[in-house]
This record gives sequence, structure tokens and C-alpha cells, in this order.
Amino acid sequence: MSCQGCVGRMRRAIQEHDAEAQVEGDPGSGTLSVASCLGADELAALLSQAGYPTEASATDEQIASDSTTTPLAPAEAPSPQEASSASPHRETSASLQEAPSAPSQRLAIQGMTCAGCVASVQKALAATSGVERAEVNFASHTARIHGDVDAKALVQAVESVGYGAEPIVDLRQAERQRAERNQREYRRKLKGSLASLALAVPLMVMMLIHHPEPTGLARLGWGLVGLATLAVLAFPGRAFFVGAWKALRHHQANMDTLIALGTGTAWLYSMAVVVAAPWLPQAARGLYFEASSMIIGLVLLGKALELRAQGRTSDALHRLLDLQSQSARVVREEGELDLPIDEVRQGDLIRVRPGERLPVDGEVVEGDSHIDESMLSGEPAPLARGPGDEVSAGTVNGRGSLVFRATRVGADTRLGRITEQVANAQGSKPPIGNLADRVSAVFVPSVMIIAVLTALAWYHFGPEPRVIHMLVTATTVLIIACPCALGLATPLSTMIGVGKAAEHGVLIRSGEALQTASRLTTLVVDKTGTLTEGRPRVTDCRWFAGEASDDRTRLLGLVAAIEARSEHPLAEALGRYAHDHGHDHAAADTNPSDESGGSTASASSFANSTIEAFESLTGRGVRARDAEGRRLAIGNAAMMQEEGVTLADHELDDWQAQARTLVYLSLDGVLTAGFAIEDPLREDSLDAVARLRADGLKVVMLTGDNSATARAIGEEVGIDEVHAELSPEDKYAEIERLQAEGEVVGMVGDGINDAPALARADVGFAIGQGTDVAIESAGVTLMRSSLHGVAAAIEISQATLANIRQNLWGALGYNALCIPIAAGLFYPLTGTLLSPMIAGAAMSASSITVVANANRLRLKRLRPQNARAPRPATPPSQEVLS
Repeated sequence: MSCQGCVGRMRRAIQEHDAEAQVEGDPGSGTLSVASCLGADELAALLSQAGYPTEASATDEQIASDSTTTPLAPAEAPSPQEASSASPHRETSASLQEAPSAPSQRLAIQGMTCAGCVASVQKALAATSGVERAEVNFASHTARIHGDVDAKALVQAVESVGYGAEPIVDLRQAERQRAERNQREYRRKLKGSLASLALAVPLMVMMLIHHPEPTGLARLGWGLVGLATLAVLAFPGRAFFVGAWKALRHHQANMDTLIALGTGTAWLYSMAVVVAAPWLPQAARGLYFEASSMIIGLVLLGKALELRAQGRTSDALHRLLDLQSQSARVVREEGELDLPIDEVRQGDLIRVRPGERLPVDGEVVEGDSHIDESMLSGEPAPLARGPGDEVSAGTVNGRGSLVFRATRVGADTRLGRITEQVANAQGSKPPIGNLADRVSAVFVPSVMIIAVLTALAWYHFGPEPRVIHMLVTATTVLIIACPCALGLATPLSTMIGVGKAAEHGVLIRSGEALQTASRLTTLVVDKTGTLTEGRPRVTDCRWFAGEASDDRTRLLGLVAAIEARSEHPLAEALGRYAHDHGHDHAAADTNPSDESGGSTASASSFANSTIEAFESLTGRGVRARDAEGRRLAIGNAAMMQEEGVTLADHELDDWQAQARTLVYLSLDGVLTAGFAIEDPLREDSLDAVARLRADGLKVVMLTGDNSATARAIGEEVGIDEVHAELSPEDKYAEIERLQAEGEVVGMVGDGINDAPALARADVGFAIGQGTDVAIESAGVTLMRSSLHGVAAAIEISQATLANIRQNLWGALGYNALCIPIAAGLFYPLTGTLLSPMIAGAAMSASSITVVANANRLRLKRLRPQNARAPRPATPPSQEVLS
């Protein structure tokens, strides 16, 4: 379970057998919560059939108890007695823990020439024992296999169907080898094409000037031409015949089969005419040596141009791989050593000199400098880094010298994870590609059947010379059919689209997320850290209980101690305020002339604040007890309501009118203080929201903040709907409601409390600087904390899917139109048949067209970030208080 799409598939699998089942999942933790009349064993079987093996986390009784602790589970699970009396449909709440994710490995595949080859390799890999899922990419000639299986077994499976394979251990080395191999193939195909055309073009010109008559001494000359054509088939065209023979041995058919049959048949017929010309009727003495040579030459030329164009599809991945250093200067007892990057281990001290690229992730222990992180985060300004600060591999050191301790190395670095995610996404396939898979599985055999039927039809019903017409039409049908274009239609566009997204700081997890993002109608955003900077600060504090300054110092010390245990951005702001102002109160109360020792009472009361029974209530606040047993609560209005605190007598409307977030402090059920917290809007929030609306999306804000603050920000930014004072469960339910209304919903978030909503949304967008749980729950990760990244992801996904549709319909339309023409459909109207040479040129052109169209994505211009798009006429923001 890697994204919300997986959760949706599991939900559908369960609801096919129990329509009333409630299924909620969290990809970040790998857990699924199910309320259903089905038993745990039955649920596990259904999920395994859907491709998600599970492990039951507890017995039925334990499961029912555990499920109430997760925010995704129902708030209250009915007892068995209540359930049985209420309805015959008894609910059993089950929590299923996903089995440890199966390891994955990559293979470099050699010998694939069309979509049929992809289907054969994928089928062979999927049938290997231990393989859970296999994905084969025709554009990159790689395969990614999920499952616990030996690499040798995978290589043998690929070789058993006539193709070559080798494991990919180092992605950078594999990409370099693939580029070198493609360059060699390009030169070989180009030379073969030139050699073939050198024979074919003069022959074609001669055929146009003078119709050949293989009689007398001319038969000897045409025999030599036949041998020269055989040399073209045997050398430049050898790969087609070898590929066809391998496919035949394994009872398969591919593009090589079609070309070998077409050119081979034309050559054999022509040689038969040369040998037996005196005994053949005049009408049957046609020669097609130039057709065989021309077809080989044109197809090879098309393949060479195709390889040249494909070379840029992985540019984004290459640039990421180029950011990885090959060595590091490691500080050891014997001195500083330059070691290969593979020999660097966690805990090693590494020195980076001015201008050098950092080799691994780490924490600075010595020195100060500025680090250029634009290649990872997109932030243009270098960031100051000193002792205690984290640094990332691939970034560039400024003018200072740093020594840092390695914390993550190799593929575990931030750069390594980004590179892996881009490689995985480029190799994945959007669901729209399934159409090409289904067609390609039967395409080549269908073309061969059509060619046979065409030949029979012309032989029995065609005009004289029947044999010539039969030969020309059957050969043309075989040559003009192009499964190659069909195989390239989806993966090329996907690779370029994912790469372009990465260039804009957007990491797309899979092809499914790419496709779903293109269909979004509603975007749900959080407030803190998404619309705002995520660096809140306390601007005002108001005390209500009239405490003495010493009591306030003690309370601020308790606030600092409590908030130190929370990871919420508001907790950090409160803790910082309490620490600073608590010390200020203590300093103001200190009286040096007081010999009783009272001068240090305030300072010690702040420094020695201890708490116990700390409890965090997601979406509301925190509570704890101090050393004297007093109950403290810090949180929003909902939290105060739970504590029995009355807020009516303590109005803070002036703060709410200024879009401040209100946080209250209560002591033993009595309101003690209120804090106003301001989190400034991001500079680009207004432009980003306007851009999203211009892209046709409805923007909805879901926040746990108070309604007045949320409404003020929503009106300022231009949000369509504002829902305030929501818990994580409420956000989850609101997304479900939008989906039930037919909306395709995307969610942007950055915190642990956003993970359920990110997982429930059709596509989740996680801020790259957010928590790991949020990032793992999302289908798209934004390297910059800006909604412009969401707009870029949506615009690129829309362009990519449109490009894929163009490629697919172009490839399918080409074959649907050209095959009937090649079979002679218009002969009664025109009196002529399509030449096999034109068929070869058309086949090559179709593949080149698909590649060229996919590369148009590179020229896609996104909406400008600084130009405020005009807002569509919509009603004012709707504010909903939950």
C-alpha cells in the first residue's frame, strides 16, 4: 500500500462482498481499518486477491480495541450486544497491518522491439515464483520487479522468452551503459540504413525508368541484384530475422516477425521469378528487390531517429544522477582521505571545501558556510549552515569550509530517495496505458491473420495478375502495421511528464497519481504551512485570572514545558514565547537587595517547571498536570469546551478580526490566559490560488483554526469554501462528502494530522518539508512549500495525459486507417495498390511521429507564477463552522 489509490482498490475489493463496509487506510503506517460483517480471515483473503497481502494485527477482541485508537477508526465501536440488537448486519472492526513491503529490483532488458515484446517479457516475469508484480517499460528498456525472488531466476525467465536481461545494481552506471548502448545502436542502424538505401534508391529509380525483364543475360544481372539484396537482409536487416526466429521458437510474434515476413517474402518471390522467368506468364514476372532493400533501409532509419529522439526522455533523471558525487573527503585518525562514495559510512566525518558538492546527508559539526540547495528545494538564495544544522547530498557549499557527520549515505540520502522516486515514476504506467497493453497482446497475430486473409481474397476474387496483387497486398499489410508506435505511446510521455514535473520541484510517485491529478475538480488545502508560512509567532497575550507576576512566570514555565513535547507549529510558537517572556518576568521580579532569597524565586519557578500525564489531542490541543496535581489545558475553543471552560465572558473578537489564531490556557477548569498567534500568508498564496482557479479547480480550505480567522484568510486569498474548527476526522469526512458529490479531490497538507485526509483524497500533495507520514501518504511531493507546485503538477499532468491520448489515438488510428488501405480497400476506386516501400516509410514515420509528439511536452509552458489570473465569477467564500 503506497498511496491513496491502493486504499481505493482495497475498499472496492471489500465492498464488492459487503456494500456497507467502511474501509479507511493510512499508507504512511501501512494500516487499514475495516468495519464490516466479514471476518478477519475473509478480509485478509480478499485483500490478498486484490494484490495486497496482509497480516492480522490482533485477535478480534484486541482489534476492536485497537481500532478505536486510530483517527481513521470510528469514534465509538458498538458492543456486540448493541450491534446484534440494532441490526442483523453485525459490525466487526478489523485493523489489518500490511505485510512488510516486498523488495524490488530492476533489470535492463535487451531485444525488445515493440509492445508485443513488452507483453511477453512482463508475462514471463509475472509467472516467476516469488514475483508479486512486474512492470516493463519499453521506452527505457527496463523492468521493475516486486517480490522476494533471486535475480538469476528473473534473468532466466526473460531469456526463456528470447530476450536478454541483466540486473541493475547502480542506477547511475545503468543509465550510462544504456546511453552508450543506445549510441552504438544508433550508429549501427544509421550505417545499415545508408547501406540499404544505397542499393534501394538506384534500383527504385531504374524501376521507374525501365520495367525490368528478367530474360536472357538480364537474368544474370538480376540474379546479382538478388544476391546484393540478400546481403542487405543478412547484414543490416539481420536483427529483424534473428528477432523473428527467436519469437517463432517461443511461439510468439512481434514487429520483427512482420518485417521479416514482408521483406523475406518479397525477396523469395523475386528470386523465384529470376530463376523461373521463362516458364512464368508475363504478368507474373514482377521483381521486388528494391522493395525489400528500401523497407529495411527506411525502418532502420526510423529506428535510428527514434533512438536519437528517445535519448532526451530521461534528461531529468540524468541531471539528478549527475548531482551525486563519486568520492568524499573523509576525516580519519590517519588524516583526510579521498574515498569512493560507496565506502562512506554513517558516522564518518566529512570535510567539504568551498565550491564542492556535498556527497552525503549529514549534520554540521565544525565551520560555517552558505549552502546552495536550489537543485533540491528550488529556493534560489543560499542558506546559512553551521554546527547542528542538517545538510543534504547534491547541494553546493559556498565560500566556507565545513566538517559534517554523515547521517544518511547512498540511496538513503534525500537526493537518493528523490532519484529513486523519479526513476520509479518514470517506469510506472498510468491506467490509460492498459488499453495499449490489451491491444498489443493480440496486435501482431491479428495483423498476420489479416495478411493471410488479404492474400486469399486477392487470389480468389482479385483481377489478374492475381499472384502479383496477392503478394503486394499481403506484404504491404505486414510492413505498414506498427506495434512499435503503440508501445511507445504511453511510456515516452510518462517519462517526459514526470521528468518535467521534477524540474519544477514536483515529485510524482506513480503513473496513477499522474493520471488522477489531471482529472481533479476540487483542491482541498490546509491553512498552516500551506497558505501561510508555517512559522507562527505569538503577537499578544491576555491574562484573565489576575495572577501575580510570580504565578505568571510559573505558568509560562509550564506552558514551555508542555509545548516542548508537541510537534505542532503553534506549539513551537507558544513554547518560544513562554520561554522568552517567562525569563523576562523572572528578571523583572529579581531584587538584588532582597536578602531573604526571594529574589531568585521567580527564576527557579520557571526553570524547574515539571509536568506529568501529558496528553496530545489531535486537532484540539494538549493537556497535562503539574507537580502539584493541577490540570492544565492548552488548545482551541473545542478544547476549552471539553474542559468545561466558559469563553462567553472573555471575548477576543478584536484578535479574530485581525485573522489571529486563538489559543487558550486553562488551569483546573478556569480560563487563565489567551494567546493571539499570527502566521503570515505566503507571498505567493494569492497568485497561486488564483492560478489554481484559472486552471478550473474549486479551492476549499479545511482548518482546525477558529472560524473568524479562517474566514478572514479565506476572503483575503480568494478561497471558494472555508470549513473551520475541524478535527482530522472531520477533514477526512469532508473529503468523503466531496467525493460522494462526484468531485475528484486533491488534498495539500504537511503534518501528521493531515495524513488521513491525504490518504483519503484521490491525490494527496505533501509539502516536502512536512512530516514523513504526510509525504508517505501522498501521491505527489512538493519540494517547495508553495501551492504553485500543485498548480504545476496539475498543469503538467493534464498536458501529459492529453499527450498520451494523442499518441494512443494516433497509433490506433494509423493502424486502423492504413491496414485496410494496404489490403487494397480503395483499389476499385483508384485502380492502384499501395507500394510496400511507401508502407515501410509510413511505418517508420508513425513511430517518429509518436516520439516527436511526446517530446512536445518539453515545450509546454506553464502559467506564470507572478501574473494574477482573473478570477471567474463566483459567489463569495462560503464559511462552514463544524
